[in-house]
Amino acid sequence: MRFRLSNISWAVLATAILIMPTSATAQAERPSVFFDCDGRNCDSKYYRTEINWVNWVNDKDVADVHVIMTSQTTGAGGQEYRLDFIGHGQQEGYADNHKFQTLPTDTEREALDGIAHTLAMGLAIYSGEAGYRGIVRIIGPEPESSQQGARRLVRQEEVDDPWNLWVFRVNGSGNLDGESTRSTTRLNGSLSANRVTPTWKLNFSGNMSYNRVEVDLEDGQFINTRTDWGFNPLIVYSIADHWSIGLQGQMGRMTTFNQNFRIEVTPAVEYSFFPYDEATRRAFTLFYKVGPAYRDYIETTIFGEDSELRYEQSLQVQLSQRQQWGDASVSITGSHFLHDFQRNNLAMRGDINFRIVRGFSVNARGDIAWVDDQLYLPADEATDAEALLRLQQRATSFNYGITVGFSIQFGSIFNNVVNNRFPNRSGQGGGGFGGGGR
Repeated sequence: MRFRLSNISWAVLATAILIMPTSATAQAERPSVFFDCDGRNCDSKYYRTEINWVNWVNDKDVADVHVIMTSQTTGAGGQEYRLDFIGHGQQEGYADNHKFQTLPTDTEREALDGIAHTLAMGLAIYSGEAGYRGIVRIIGPEPESSQQGARRLVRQEEVDDPWNLWVFRVNGSGNLDGESTRSTTRLNGSLSANRVTPTWKLNFSGNMSYNRVEVDLEDGQFINTRTDWGFNPLIVYSIADHWSIGLQGQMGRMTTFNQNFRIEVTPAVEYSFFPYDEATRRAFTLFYKVGPAYRDYIETTIFGEDSELRYEQSLQVQLSQRQQWGDASVSITGSHFLHDFQRNNLAMRGDINFRIVRGFSVNARGDIAWVDDQLYLPADEATDAEALLRLQQRATSFNYGITVGFSIQFGSIFNNVVNNRFPNRSGQGGGGFGGGGR
């Protein structure tokens, strides 16, 4: 079952899913729900407060229904949330999903309210099919309330859009921090223009940054000022259910990588083994691109080049899953320059969060890359100060990062109670006095 809020008015929404608890119900007479979410608006405290007629549990193995919430960005810059309802126990085999879309101008409260309504409706449908009776009742608007003018999301063909689906954004920020022996100044700005339709995806983004660092050293003062900028166009066309073609571009100045000016244009093709509309739950894609890249260097490189035009190609295989047992993703990317196959790069990245048994899960994240394509390295090595502050990329044959962890939970399986007193004082984030250990 699929439910798209974009096709239903908010008046109908209020009629359909304003769900209220009836009389007090024993825990055993309510469905047990495990909420599984890792991303935007995963505010389980809010949903537990709004939907108090089910048992929220901490372990999927004792749940009657497992709810997985995922999201992806819409063309206008909002979010489309997908909620999958998967039955356990006597309802093994039950499967349902509902969708809710937010506008880019929605506040956090509006988004949370919409998600809570959609979640409540899905749980009410499950409760009815599973045989739970008398735990909720549905209340519609007052008869005299016409609900005219109520907000709703509309389809493209329903409106005359003067912007023709284009969405523009401008962002800016500034930061100044320091102490008696150092100071840092950062200025950042970005802009973007996006247009998304079922057939086309257009994205044009640009950014600029200014960074100035001053540090007092024993042999004098170190001062470094860098200004970078970039422009990145992306054009994608959907040619079939599983195929897409596109054009990626990059233009800019990257001082850390010794590039005064860089421009590249790379045609690309992508194949998805699964339908694209399942991407938030599972994805398996092949992505290939090839094209020229021109670089004008700030300093002469280790190969004696002040500028050069080189062709390069890359292939990426990516697999991701979000299922009842947890979530995992892995990607392998290989690239090389066409003029010299020995100038290549092979990178592998992966992460997994796996529930082994009730209350016990393990997680791991890692990446490793074998690097032999640093054509941009300057002939003069980075100074000690530049190396310590990571202001200049240095020669390397590989890089890696690994994180491993586990989680053990025991005690009460129920998660119904919400207490908002002394927020952020429970050792879950937040620093000590003033945030700086004493």
